[in-house]
Amino acid sequence: MGSVLQVPTDATLRRIQQIQTITIAWMVVEACVSLWTAWVARSPALLAFGGDSTIELFSAGVVVWRFRERSQSEHVERRAARIAGALLFAVSACVAAVSAISLLGYQQPQPTYWGLAILAGAALIMPWLAQQKRRLSAITNSAALRADAAESALCAYLSWIALAGIGVNTIWHIAWADSAAALVIIPIILREGIQSMRGRACGCC
Repeated sequence: MGSVLQVPTDATLRRIQQIQTITIAWMVVEACVSLWTAWVARSPALLAFGGDSTIELFSAGVVVWRFRERSQSEHVERRAARIAGALLFAVSACVAAVSAISLLGYQQPQPTYWGLAILAGAALIMPWLAQQKRRLSAITNSAALRADAAESALCAYLSWIALAGIGVNTIWHIAWADSAAALVIIPIILREGIQSMRGRACGCC
């Protein structure tokens, strides 16, 4: 489904660039730390979170591209949405496999304070970014910004879920809580992937 862009003012364009720059900078840190910590701690929940963070980084880049290349904006958005949806399905399959291996006892997630720190940061930052993007999408009538706002809101939800699972494992050493949190995250990621493939923002914001 296409969107009819309103002509944004220079001030609005500058604000979009500012918000997307903040998003991209944070998502680079978030994705790198989450995926590295997931590897070190063998954490399915952090793998799910880091995979979704990588997709959101891609989405933020698409928004920047869209507002720079307006003549190709609809084509860019549709193609990017399909690619993002396919990648989300791949992330879900990977998380499901890692969670199953963990729950079957082949590997045990380790407590991780770095993981808790990056999740806590996301829980504070992402709701604010989602709010800013929702406001800008209303001004510009941009489906790309609406989708990006939805993904920022989803990132906040995922951070809270993963924070709960990893926090339980860190404090009480209940290893299966990490994998259980990852399994809770999978349907949310799949839903986002389906909505992305259909070219719509998920309804989570």
